[in-house]
Amino acid sequence: MKKTYYLFNPGTLQRKDNTIKFTPIEEDGNGLEHEGQPRYLPVENIAEFYVFGALNANSALYNFLGQNDIAVHFFDYYENYTGSFMPRDGLLSGKMILAQTSAYQSKKRRLELARKFVEGAAFNMTKNLRYYNSRGKDLEGVIEKIEQYAAMLPNAEAVDEMMGLEGNIRQTYYEGFELIINDFSMGGRSKQPPKNEVNALISFGNMMCYSQCLRAIHQTQLNPTISYLHTPGDRRYSLSLDISEIFKPILVDRVIFKLLNKKELQEKHFETRLNRCLLNPSGKKIFVQAFEERLNETIQHRSLKRKVSYRHLIKLECYKLSKHLLGMEEYKPFKMYW
Repeated sequence: MKKTYYLFNPGTLQRKDNTIKFTPIEEDGNGLEHEGQPRYLPVENIAEFYVFGALNANSALYNFLGQNDIAVHFFDYYENYTGSFMPRDGLLSGKMILAQTSAYQSKKRRLELARKFVEGAAFNMTKNLRYYNSRGKDLEGVIEKIEQYAAMLPNAEAVDEMMGLEGNIRQTYYEGFELIINDFSMGGRSKQPPKNEVNALISFGNMMCYSQCLRAIHQTQLNPTISYLHTPGDRRYSLSLDISEIFKPILVDRVIFKLLNKKELQEKHFETRLNRCLLNPSGKKIFVQAFEERLNETIQHRSLKRKVSYRHLIKLECYKLSKHLLGMEEYKPFKMYW
C-alpha cells in the first residue's frame, strides 16, 4: 500500500535512479546547520508528500513525480496551505467538465447540490455531538439549535442564503467544543490568525482535510475548480472546499477531541507569537500521525458490503458526485451511521 510522507525538516528532494532521495537539513547543538542522513524512498511506495519546511527540488524531480502520479502539497511557516504540485490531469473528461458547468449554471441544480453538502456536514456534526452527549456532556441544547437551522435548509432560495445557514450551523457546533474539550477553551472561531490552541488545531486540520479532498478529486474525472456551495474563484480548488465540509467533522474534529482529551497534545506542543498560536514541530508530528491513522481506519461500508478506509470514503464521495452530474444516480452525501 502506498504511503503519505510528511517532510517537516527543510532539505533537498531529488531523483536518484528510480528512487526518491531526501536529504534533511539539521541543526547541531550550536545552532549550525548541516546535512543529515539521506533517506531513500522507493517511488512505487509513495502516494504523496506534505511539505512543511523549505524544500530544494528541480524540474527533473517534478517530471519524475508527475510520471509516477505523486502529488506534493505545500504549507507555509504559519501552517497555511499554499498550493500543490499535481500530476498531469490524465483523467479529465470534456464530458464531465460540461456536466459540472451545466450543473453550476443551473440555479436549481447548484442550489440542490449546495444544500446536500450542508446537510451532510450538519448531520455529521450532530453525530459528533450526540456521541459526546451520550458520554456525559450536556449538548442537547446545541444539538437542538443545529437541527433547527438544518430544518431551514430546504427553504433556502439562494446559495448565499445556504452559506449563511451553514455558517450558523458551524458557529453553533463550535459552541459545543467548549463542553467536549476538557482542558482547553476555544472561545470564538479565529482563523487568520488562530488565536489559541483549539483554533490552531482546527485551521491546521482543515487544511489537511482540504488537501486530501483535492487529491481524491484529482483521481477522478471531476474538475476541482468548479464547485457549488463555495463560489468558484481564480487560483483555488473550490470543489475541495465543498467536499471537505462533509469530512471535517469525521476526520479533523474527532482527531482534535481525542488528542486533547487524552492529553496527547498539551500546552508545550504550541507556540504563541505576535497574537498567533501555532503547533510547534513536535505538535505537528503528533497531529499528523493521528490524522494519518484516522485516514487509514476502516469501516464496514453499507452499500459495498466490505471494509473501506476513511481515505477511500473521500474518493467514493467524488464518484457519487460524478454519477449525479452525469445523470446516472442521485447524489447523497456521506453520513456517519455508527
